Amino acid sequence: MANPLVEELVGAGVHFGHRVSRWNPRMAPYIYGKKNQIHIIDVRETVRGLLRAKKYLAQVAGAGSLILFVGTKRQASDAIEQQALRCGMPYVSERWLGGALTNFRTIRSRLSRLEELETLRESDELNSYSKKMQSALNREFRKMHRNLNGIRTMNRLPECVVVFDPKKESNAIREASKLGISTLALIDTDCNPDEIDLPIPGNDDGIRSIEVIARHLADAVAQGTANSAAAAKQAASAAPAPTEAS
Repeated sequence: MANPLVEELVGAGVHFGHRVSRWNPRMAPYIYGKKNQIHIIDVRETVRGLLRAKKYLAQVAGAGSLILFVGTKRQASDAIEQQALRCGMPYVSERWLGGALTNFRTIRSRLSRLEELETLRESDELNSYSKKMQSALNREFRKMHRNLNGIRTMNRLPECVVVFDPKKESNAIREASKLGISTLALIDTDCNPDEIDLPIPGNDDGIRSIEVIARHLADAVAQGTANSAAAAKQAASAAPAPTEAS
């Protein structure tokens, strides 16, 4: 099982770290060596972290809890959005809004405003406003849609936050830790693994690397959700039929 996975990870360049001068010494246990002043990540550690993460995410999804995917860097945003949508989980792929977790009630109220603007745009009422006001409302809608659309289905706090590059997403990690929400991250050689509950050592800058890891994690979430649905269906079919009152 591991060999094809190792080949896939190496083919995606998951083992390439940062320059030696940029490393975080706490990443030493996950580093295999260095080549041309670039740290090489131990793929065996990547596999261990990935399999552990997949098992955990499947359990979380199977319990019906939410998992928030976060990846706002240019290399990650498309893959994060695509994979989160595929497994039916909320995501942040543009910009992390301060307080998205710690001030969740306020964020929910802003989502209500987004829905209000959508309703306005779909009706003829927008035409009753001046051109200047229409322009302002459309601009407000585009900004809110870009920043909030991925979390509009997040009607409660997530059980876990999945991050791609914890240095870039330090605010998300900080808010999750403050609330006791589990953190899972793809971490490169310049990161501090002690800040993450479930680290997956690997290249967090390469597009292919991010795509491969995101796809595996989304697969685990989808499998957990499917297993939960199958178990619920089986339990319902096994339940005795109600008897009619005589």
